Amino acid sequence: MAEVDMKSFDPQEFRLFQQIGSCSQHFNEDFIFSEESMNVETPQILDKGLMEYGCLHYRRRCHIRAPCCNEVFDCRHCHNEVKNNINVDQKHRHDMPRHEVKQVICSLCGTEQEVQQVCINCGVCMGKYFCETCKLFDDDTSKKQYHCDGCGICRIGGPENFFHCYKCGCCYSNLLKNSHPCVEGAMHHDCPVCFEFLFESRSDVTVLPCGHTIHESCLKEMRDHYQYACPLCSKSVCDMSKVWEKIDMEIAATPMPEPYLNKMVWILCNDCGKSSEVQFHVVAQKCLNCKSYNTRQTRS
Repeated sequence: MAEVDMKSFDPQEFRLFQQIGSCSQHFNEDFIFSEESMNVETPQILDKGLMEYGCLHYRRRCHIRAPCCNEVFDCRHCHNEVKNNINVDQKHRHDMPRHEVKQVICSLCGTEQEVQQVCINCGVCMGKYFCETCKLFDDDTSKKQYHCDGCGICRIGGPENFFHCYKCGCCYSNLLKNSHPCVEGAMHHDCPVCFEFLFESRSDVTVLPCGHTIHESCLKEMRDHYQYACPLCSKSVCDMSKVWEKIDMEIAATPMPEPYLNKMVWILCNDCGKSSEVQFHVVAQKCLNCKSYNTRQTRS
């Protein structure tokens, strides 16, 4: 930039130049002050009411207007619990389509607006975690929420701990990456114990050796009641070799009466799927192929 020769100004022009420079300096100082003030106050505004609002399912600072029935709820789970209640006529029962939510209401100022993370009126952040695709708001980021493009919905647990299996159509723990049996649409059905839809379940889900999926809590309940077979295909849900050894000992200690010594029956093994003809015993019949006692008699 060319230097200005002050000698070229007459005294009146020089005083005017000084005044303009002084005003410019004050303007810059005021601008810097305002910017610093915003940097101090903005986090306080965004975090106002943090973890103080929400429902049993989410901590959030907004309500949502259901696109299906135009009613206001804290979240889609609250909507689904109300609209699928046993007292509601079956013709009127329905779930909220999460991706179709258009309007939210700020919990602090009550302003209804289009879906966005920060309220257009009071400037509060309505959810520290926000997914524009799923229209999900949540202040409790300890869940480590993330959006899975493969699933098309948000998951919890952190993206670094899960992978998406495109054949099964869902996210699994990295521990199962090279060991789980792939089953087409494995998670797109109800839990065989509690009948909750597994794909959208917020509870932990595990994969059985047969490839079927079930809630971890439901599997534990099965084991507590000495049930060790998959409710869907009847295959063993864990290593049963120690149990089979005990049954071997029990059969050896329980000889059959004379009329049954030579009785033969056909069995089908639930574990390997093979049929075989074996000697009948009142305790159990052992598969000749895989040595499992998880069998059923098909004919005598």
